[in-house]
This record gives sequence, structure tokens and C-alpha cells, in this order.
Amino acid sequence: MRTTIFSIAFILLSALTFPIGNASPKKSLSMSERLVNETELIYEQMNLKGLIDFNAFEAAYVGYKKLNNNKNNLLTIIDFNLPSTEKRMYVLDLSKKEVLYVTHVAHGRNSGGNYATSFSNKNGSYQSSLGFYRTAETYNGGNGYSLRLDGLEKGINDLARPRAVVIHGADYCNENFIKSTGRLGRSFGCPALPQELNKPIINTIKDGSLIFIYADKPEYYAMTKVL
Repeated sequence: MRTTIFSIAFILLSALTFPIGNASPKKSLSMSERLVNETELIYEQMNLKGLIDFNAFEAAYVGYKKLNNNKNNLLTIIDFNLPSTEKRMYVLDLSKKEVLYVTHVAHGRNSGGNYATSFSNKNGSYQSSLGFYRTAETYNGGNGYSLRLDGLEKGINDLARPRAVVIHGADYCNENFIKSTGRLGRSFGCPALPQELNKPIINTIKDGSLIFIYADKPEYYAMTKVL
């Protein structure tokens, strides 16, 4: 009788301890896999398909998760893969899952015509710079109400402040200019905005939010330490 009880107990314990058939323990996702899933989920929740290229959003969001140490919920993406005739600047509230602004933005005059194809971190290049920036303080200057930017990537955009690369309004950044010239006007390297949106956008993103300027350039990915 005692032997029978022990045999039954052993069988029950074995059934609880070992997987049955082909069952196997569930594999936990790596941190990178979880981030990919999170990125795809937010992209879907915010209905960004058809509005923002996924590759641009994915790179921006990965950097946001890495650099957003002040917990600011805003992320601005500028997609320089697109021509200046398209609205290619997006201001996102990731906490509320809202798209706050979609607008035109100009690139540097030596970066290209309708498309920005060349980028530089050098003073006097009059080219745009790619990568991640943190917004800083506002001021009134030669271009009116403006927002200083601090480039966060050494050798890529870290000279933004000494180069006076700032966000400001411009008369050459609007639909009428596109109709007359076939493209937006160009800046000295600044991401210039339509005058009517300049102040509200600056007041929304100032004081520490992140900006990511994107273009599918192998040189950038070879240099960046963020992505």
C-alpha cells in the first residue's frame, strides 16, 4: 500500500515538473525585441502609417528612449528624405499619442535644391546637420522669435550652437513660395518654419524636448553612437 502511494506521488510530481510532449518554457523577449514591439505599437496607436515613414519614426523613437533623460513627452521628427515641397516636420506628443503639428520646414541652402542631400557640421557650410538635438532657450534676433538647439552627437551636429543653427520663421517657407519657385527657399543651415507656425511650435517644443533630423544616409549611421 505504502509503495503504491509513493508511486502515485512520484508520477504526479513528474507531471508537474517536466513539460508534456513538445511544450517548452516561454522564451523572454530581449530588451531590443521589446523596444521593436513598443515602437511598432506606438506607430500603430498614433495612426502614423502614411504620415511618417516608419524607418524615420523607428530611429527617432529608439533615440528618444535612450536620450530622453528629462522625461519630456514631446518628440519632433524632420524627414529630409522628403522634398521641401512636402510637409516633413512632425511634432508628436508620445504620452497623449497625439500629432500636434505637421508642417513644412526648410533646409540649408548648400544641402541641395528641393531635396537635402548633403549635410555638414562645419561652420560656414550653410548645410543642415542630421541627428538628435535638444531644444534650449528662446530669443529674439535677426530672424525674429527663435529657438536655440544643442546638437547631441559629436562630429555630426554638436556645433549647432556655435553655428547658430536655430529654429526660426522664414518668409520663404510657405505654399506661395513653393507655387512660385517649385520648392521652398533655403536657410543658412537652420530648420526654418512658416511664419504663422513659428511661435506656437517653438513655444510647444522649447526647453528640453528632443528633435531628430532624419535622412537615409549611411555616413550618419556609421558615425552615430545613439542608434
